Amino acid sequence: MTSKAMRDDPLFMRNTFSSVGKWGIPLVHKQEFLTNDIQLVACSDTRANDNEENKKKGVHFFVDDYRFSGIYNHPDRSLERYAQYAFLLTPDFSTYADMDLWRQLESVAKNRWVGAYWQNKGLTVIPTISWSNSRSFEFCFDGVEPGAVVAVGMVGCKNSRIGFMRGYNEMLRRIQPEAIIVFGTPFPEMEGNILSVDYLSSRKVVR
Repeated sequence: MTSKAMRDDPLFMRNTFSSVGKWGIPLVHKQEFLTNDIQLVACSDTRANDNEENKKKGVHFFVDDYRFSGIYNHPDRSLERYAQYAFLLTPDFSTYADMDLWRQLESVAKNRWVGAYWQNKGLTVIPTISWSNSRSFEFCFDGVEPGAVVAVGMVGCKNSRIGFMRGYNEMLRRIQPEAIIVFGTPFPEMEGNILSVDYLSSRKVVR
């Protein structure tokens, strides 16, 4: 591929969508979203031509990264399969504290780019927010329109409660979300319009 062809390739440049902030992270817009009866299915449990009951649910990506890494590299390949569901949470690419900061920034940017891509295709998208420590606060809340419904995952947070709450409260301050879809059991001190989704129920997929 020539260098000019690469510059013309949107999957190389990744500059198709509106971006915000110091790092130019793609923006996931606020969308109208009914917050009653939230049900989720794991991306690893989705199927082509799924049944009508499952199509009423949203898709989450609170699973190991390798299960959805292709979404960013080849977003068109899974578009038809994911488009059949009611809404999509953006993919939860890992932001571990022991990752170099550039890797965490990359994970956040990929999360938002996929969300912007799906919205551009007419799908309903809820941005998933994740953070590591205070160093990640410089970018981990970027690319989300204020007042949007957002999602956070609780799996694995029990042993880092103080750090989690520091990030959660910073998210509330910066994004001021209309509602927060919480995947797992929320801590009692978590404020906001919380919509809790049980982890085990999301794996009970009707076939």
